[in-house]
Amino acid sequence: MPKHTAPSTARGASTSRPTPSVAIRLRDHALAALALYACPADTPAIEAPELQFLRRHAEAIGAYQGNWMATFQASLGAPAPVDASLLSLARALDLSDVELLAVVLAEAVEDQAMIGRVIAHLQAPVGGSRPTIGLLGAVFAPLVPTGERATDLLVDGPARASGLLVVSSDAAPLPERSVSVPAALCLALHGRDAAPAGTTIDDVAASSVRLAPSMLAAAAHHAAALDGSARRALVVRTASPSEGRAVASAVAGALRSRPLFIEGSEVAGLAPLMHLRGLLPIFVFDLGPGERKKLPAIPLYHGPAIVLAGTEGTVDAGSSPTAHWTLPVPPIDERRALWASAIGDASLAAELARGHRHGSGRIAHIGRLARHRAALDGRELTTHDDVAAASWVVEGGGMDALAQPITDRIPDEAFVTTPALREEMEHLLLRCRARDGLTDGLGASAIARYRPGVRALFVGPSGTGKTLAAGWLATQLGVPLYRVDLAAVTSKYIGETEKNLAQLLSRAEQAEVVLLFDEADSLFGKRTDVKDSNDRFANAQTNYLLQRIETFESIALLTSNSRGRFDSAFSRRLDAVIDFTLPGPDERRALWLAHLGAGHSLTPRELNLIAARADVAGGHIRNIVLSAAVLAHDEKAPISWTHVVRSLGGEYRKLGRQLPAELMPTNGER
Repeated sequence: MPKHTAPSTARGASTSRPTPSVAIRLRDHALAALALYACPADTPAIEAPELQFLRRHAEAIGAYQGNWMATFQASLGAPAPVDASLLSLARALDLSDVELLAVVLAEAVEDQAMIGRVIAHLQAPVGGSRPTIGLLGAVFAPLVPTGERATDLLVDGPARASGLLVVSSDAAPLPERSVSVPAALCLALHGRDAAPAGTTIDDVAASSVRLAPSMLAAAAHHAAALDGSARRALVVRTASPSEGRAVASAVAGALRSRPLFIEGSEVAGLAPLMHLRGLLPIFVFDLGPGERKKLPAIPLYHGPAIVLAGTEGTVDAGSSPTAHWTLPVPPIDERRALWASAIGDASLAAELARGHRHGSGRIAHIGRLARHRAALDGRELTTHDDVAAASWVVEGGGMDALAQPITDRIPDEAFVTTPALREEMEHLLLRCRARDGLTDGLGASAIARYRPGVRALFVGPSGTGKTLAAGWLATQLGVPLYRVDLAAVTSKYIGETEKNLAQLLSRAEQAEVVLLFDEADSLFGKRTDVKDSNDRFANAQTNYLLQRIETFESIALLTSNSRGRFDSAFSRRLDAVIDFTLPGPDERRALWLAHLGAGHSLTPRELNLIAARADVAGGHIRNIVLSAAVLAHDEKAPISWTHVVRSLGGEYRKLGRQLPAELMPTNGER
């Protein structure tokens, strides 16, 4: 089988390679072969303009006067500059001469309308303006040794296997099927980028992320391990899409390549594209827990590849050696520099670096949004409020669909509680602030398996302030608070609940938000004896949650009315269990004052009486005050004792309880 890298030994070919005085491009050779097939030298006068076009090309390179195949072989040894990239690709794919010229002719049709007219004229009435396998086999048959067929090379050769040549899949007989070169490859042959469907070249979002020095050093290290290796894969784990793409771009750059991000499942034609444009394949996977995805094989590509994946699932690279890299949060000094670059304020950058464990992608994302917010207000300097507002926008989405943002800020004066509970919450706040670097200076046993996440359980009756405490904690930390929507997370389909939670937890880690699991015992409840398949799947879900919450690297708050409803294995995974008891008289009085504010007419004696006798929690006090405010608003008067007593009676009826006799309305009160 003749190759373009050696002198042709086809029938009638010369083994010498005369060097032409002027380099002839391959397109002219392909058109000359068409001319020799359609209008040989002894053809009578030609009237068709298509054939006249062919004859002129053949005469221009002397195809009628000499040995065309010898001239063609000489051009392979001293090619025209315009053919350099195609010949480099032909050597890489080991194309035969037939395939090489078939590619040239199929690409020329896409570039020059007259060549399409010529092809249509020669194939009339069966074919169209793209060459068919039958025509190409007949035209380039002289390049094939005796006993072989050019059509076999076109159907089973590397040009088709790599996707460089595409044979139409219609129902026509094989000789009548047309051959084409994909549009992206046509442009690549002319030195231009065109990403096929489902792919992206040089992602703009990735270029906007500044990576920490330690990340760049690690990228160079991984690139060195990939350089020169065949079929080696690097799996990069991260919850930040932009940071993952930036890291993959850095690895590609260290390999003297550019990134080709592949999100679709179609990989045909990628090997020629990557060779022509100097690209490195980067597969972008979205995997759930327990999900396994095989690394697609790119036909005739034998170089390294990168896989971008989240924190869940398994990547099957087959027999390829695989390295794994989970992107860490940069140390505080590097975070300070990243924040300074993102927002342009060194002092604010230092504060943000100390208080937040954001990665490079998240810092760049928040920085862009914060600067935009400042610009909308006509300010040059970015403030802490701009950063706080920007932090609610989670990169890549996925949070709002599974959790509800709780945007209310809870100031310190609104969090009224007992001294003991206040002390426990203050300690939890310190634990959250110190989670980065907490193990510095500690022993090996403390450092081993340490995760910088915080998990706390709030236990107590309804209305005792568990959700309010979560809001206070998030406000003090300056991070967003999201309440998990159990209806959106849970699914009747096997594995979907775990996948939803995996996505939610990964996004929460990347965005550094506080997750609030209200009535968490419905998700983290006790495992049961397996009596049927439903029990087995429910236990598997609980097992997954127990394992995943232990490795969670952000802040998770769970609430329940009783700690006895949780699986016993769950307690060890908690950093704090805080009991929210019903408030006593002193706390109730403080709660009444905090809710009533200054717009009321209750006397100190009346406040003391209602605090001592009305045994209700803070949530009920809130309802009572709002109801009393409605009555006062209707009368255009301050909230009075009468308004409070009437509203208190309604709240007691809701609870199915009898209002204390001391608080019963008198005859003068309605």
